[in-house]
Amino acid sequence: MSDCNFCKEIDFHEIIDCIVSALDAKDPYTAGHSERVSDMAIAVCDLLNLTEEQTQQIHIAAHLHDIGKIGVPDVVLLKEGKLTDDEWQKMKKHPEIGAEILSKSQHLSELKDIVLHHHERYDGKGYPSGLKGSDIPLGARVIAICDSIDAITSNRCYRKAHDFDFCYEEIKKNLGVMYDPEIGQLVLDNWKMIEHIGMKIK
Repeated sequence: MSDCNFCKEIDFHEIIDCIVSALDAKDPYTAGHSERVSDMAIAVCDLLNLTEEQTQQIHIAAHLHDIGKIGVPDVVLLKEGKLTDDEWQKMKKHPEIGAEILSKSQHLSELKDIVLHHHERYDGKGYPSGLKGSDIPLGARVIAICDSIDAITSNRCYRKAHDFDFCYEEIKKNLGVMYDPEIGQLVLDNWKMIEHIGMKIK
């Protein structure tokens, strides 16, 4: 197998792009979302002075953070309007589904905890595990704030996009509540850069 030329020529990032494209095809409202989140995540990693290895892990995890939505029924994922309690429970399963998908890969399995916990909240009121503060993996804390920024400023099937001024205030009032306060403050202090990245391909 090691002598297989085809195997040697496989581009790891190209495979990831294919996986993300499958999700974009399923949910057109979030097309480009993973790319913007991953680009913001790289910028935040740079602000945190993380190592190249940490940055690459978080970058790839950001690309794949919503891959579990492939397992969410279309009637829930694409619903225009408020989800019922039962529908919301199904939607909340996507981090667990995503982590399970990544666990099948020898190389991507090390990212599964980041994907699993990207909807945890700093105050411990997130899901799926209710982790709090620094118990949440660093990569998940980075992706959480980047994910929120893009979600707030993008059109969704159930609402229009908010502007970046509104988003800034939402992030600010949720420091230490939803978001890591240190990471969040760095984001706010460099808001123009984050806004520039967040406006790509919208």
